[in-house]
Amino acid sequence: MKESQEAFVARRSKDWDALRDLLAHEKALHRMGAQAIATAGNLYRNTASDLMQARANGFTPDLVHALDQLAARAHSGLYSAPPYRLRAIAELLLFDFPATLRRHTRAFWIATALFVLPALLGFSTAFISRHAAMQILPEQMVESAEKMYSDGFDGRDEGTDASMAGFYIRNNVGIAFQCFATGILLGIGSIFYLVYNGLTIGTFAGLVTASGYGINLLTFVSGHGAFELTAIVIAGAAGIVMGYSLVATKGLTRMGSLQASARDIAQLVMGAALMLVAAAFIEGFWSPSGIPMRVKWIVSALLWLFVIVYLSFAGKARRRLRAKAST
Repeated sequence: MKESQEAFVARRSKDWDALRDLLAHEKALHRMGAQAIATAGNLYRNTASDLMQARANGFTPDLVHALDQLAARAHSGLYSAPPYRLRAIAELLLFDFPATLRRHTRAFWIATALFVLPALLGFSTAFISRHAAMQILPEQMVESAEKMYSDGFDGRDEGTDASMAGFYIRNNVGIAFQCFATGILLGIGSIFYLVYNGLTIGTFAGLVTASGYGINLLTFVSGHGAFELTAIVIAGAAGIVMGYSLVATKGLTRMGSLQASARDIAQLVMGAALMLVAAAFIEGFWSPSGIPMRVKWIVSALLWLFVIVYLSFAGKARRRLRAKAST
């Protein structure tokens, strides 16, 4: 005997209401717990079956339309890519990125050493011997830099600042991408580019300093250096994490091991990229400005302090709350 529409609605409406409640939750489905997602999946499949039954039995268009809309919303919530949200960026910066970096402290300090030690070597070599430094940097670049830093900075027009900020974003992200992406070569590429960029930057600074313009260079770099240099090291650390996951697979296949580390790697790279964007705007608008030298140094000290405190402590409070809630 064919079931009436009234009996069908009375029998199934409880599940439809439960699915609506899940979809109306303030959290998106993909951010709920595993049990809630599994429940939503079962309710969605049952609702899709109800929709086909309602159509087959010739129930009213209003009921068919309501079930069609409910099934479509559930499908979108379960299987569509999560929407772009500013809140996600805020959560990355305030919690996930610094917490993930602290989980990979060893990779970070290895990357720091691979960058800083060659930089010190390059600086010392260039300061002592211009000829030796010219084996690392092209002479044209050195002459251009010496001319650029010889008179200090009195500011530029806004159009030039904006265009240079765009250039710095492209250039800095390109350097960081080299340090990260080449980590796929079992980490060897990341090691190479960290050493190479550290040596190049150190040699450049040593040559400019030996020419007598070191204070001007320091004043220019001081503002954005905290973000830019730290982000390059973090990008290199992400590459090292990626390379290590391909070497120490812990019983997984190489691809499986890489997938297990993918979330952490992505958070490190995205965090570093956002730091580089911030550095580019500082470098484009603040660094070349005519603001007094001492003010720039004070701001630089505050920015370095901010980066250190941020990476060391951001997100710890939420972790403690989660640990407390789970006990």
